[in-house]
Amino acid sequence: MWTERQTGVLRLQVTDQQLGHAIVTKRRGWLILVGLAIVLAGALLAQSIRTADGTTVRDIRFVGTNGTVMSALLYIPKNATAATPAPGILAVHGYINSRETQDGFAIEFARRGYVVLSLDQTGHGYSQGAAFSNGFGGPDGLRYLRSLPMVNTRQIGLEGHSMGGWTVLAAAAAMPKAYTSMVLEGSSTGAPFAQEGSPTWPRNVGIVFSRFDEFSNLMWGVARAKDVASSSKLQSVFGRQAPVVENRLYGSIKDGTARKLYQPNTTHPGDHISTAAIGNAIEWFGATLVGGTPRPASDQIWYWKEVGTGVGLIGFVMIMLGTFDALVRLPFFASLHAVSIPAGAFRDGAWWKGFALNTGLPALLFFPTFIAAYLLLPASQWLPQAVTTQITLWAVTSAGLSLLIGRFMRRPAGTHQSDWFKSILLAVATVAAGYAALLLVDQLFQTDFRFWVVAVKLPSVSQWGIAAIYVVPLTLAFLVTTRSLASATVRGDTAGLRYIAAILTLTTGFILMLAAIYGVLFMTGSLVTAFDPLSTVIAIQFVPVLIAVAIIAIFTWRRTGSHRLGGLIAGILVTLYAVAGTATQI
Repeated sequence: MWTERQTGVLRLQVTDQQLGHAIVTKRRGWLILVGLAIVLAGALLAQSIRTADGTTVRDIRFVGTNGTVMSALLYIPKNATAATPAPGILAVHGYINSRETQDGFAIEFARRGYVVLSLDQTGHGYSQGAAFSNGFGGPDGLRYLRSLPMVNTRQIGLEGHSMGGWTVLAAAAAMPKAYTSMVLEGSSTGAPFAQEGSPTWPRNVGIVFSRFDEFSNLMWGVARAKDVASSSKLQSVFGRQAPVVENRLYGSIKDGTARKLYQPNTTHPGDHISTAAIGNAIEWFGATLVGGTPRPASDQIWYWKEVGTGVGLIGFVMIMLGTFDALVRLPFFASLHAVSIPAGAFRDGAWWKGFALNTGLPALLFFPTFIAAYLLLPASQWLPQAVTTQITLWAVTSAGLSLLIGRFMRRPAGTHQSDWFKSILLAVATVAAGYAALLLVDQLFQTDFRFWVVAVKLPSVSQWGIAAIYVVPLTLAFLVTTRSLASATVRGDTAGLRYIAAILTLTTGFILMLAAIYGVLFMTGSLVTAFDPLSTVIAIQFVPVLIAVAIIAIFTWRRTGSHRLGGLIAGILVTLYAVAGTATQI
């Protein structure tokens, strides 16, 4: 009887434990559900803005020069039909961007009744070929736009940002009578990649060059963007031998010699999120193209699309964290679930020295490693993406020096060694959940996760193969990073404080570096890193990306007591992020 009663109690206790586990699992699932809700709500908002006023958006592929498959988004306003053709605009992004980067421009052009072909340059996004090939894809894009039955081929505009400006200039050079007017955003005629401009070429060009553009020397041969009106190169385009007056119309629209200079108060990447820069392009096409449905340049809604896809980035991370939290509690991964033990009792002098090194060293190494990779590791079959190679060299160098310094400091690890096989499986499953959500919004809404310069895109088939080249060194580097974060944990800290400490550790160096660079730029107009403006712009992305890495590192460490899961997830994520978001040279 006693045995039966004990057995009955034991059975009741087991049942309670099972019930408790089910309740905990259900509660943990809220992170996935909320993340999914945020993702879907953001994608729905983004789609509603893209398709405002009856615009249809299509994801298209077409065959260009030498059989190169080109990718683009085609915006068709409701007024554009074969019976009533509308003006068309070829819109092209800059280097290491993609077609979605031009959404602000494309949305507003379409709202004004223009058919917009937002093109992926060759070697970018989902367009094949190598970057810089086939006139960047510009001539092929213009030919395709002109072939569309709903486009009025007598009213064609060309708009390009940065290298996208060289793309549309290549199209204009190849087909000089196939367009009506042009907007160069943060771009220029002439060297290094375009035909020299003159008072008669290109036709009816509006130049939008921001007062704090980082590429003023490359584009127009002046040290400060605010002085571009005095550029001899620019003056030759305007047919002047004196400074160009901003917002003054030069030449004749009817004769195709019209010119105007706009200088909004923003930066090179800031053109994409500037109502002024986008408004300047709207104004110029409104003056030089006939047709469409005119609206004031100030009537803009594109930024709500940016909000929608930006919210999607938050949901993307939440889905991955929720998936990890749910999977690590399954019986198969139970051995990975462990109590996290902070490494230190308090923040002493050694802790602050470690913090200074961990936050300062990566920032100090940024420009040297990027320049070294550019000079010593040119694009090749084994390293097909120049920028991803630069990121990899930076990450590996930073990790190597961090390990070397760590040997001398001899700080406690704050981490245990979890099973490699199960850790890798869990990391892959976690990232797969985030990309499954990305695939879902791509299929349902034709959107991705992005805000300004930060964009998470689905890799193409070829990009998955490229990712296999970079994933191992990047993952090894981020394993060192997450180990350093675990070694800096302090007993008694709240969860919030641990997240803040990790975020500050990874980002403070970059924040201070960028604050110094852009502080001087905004105060004086001079870019102190003018020797490498491209890397300067790339560095902006490091802050939000490293914030995500810090959050993932602490979240996974708190549930497993190991740095390995965070390092593996971060390595895979950063690899896919970089490879899908940059240019392929080979």
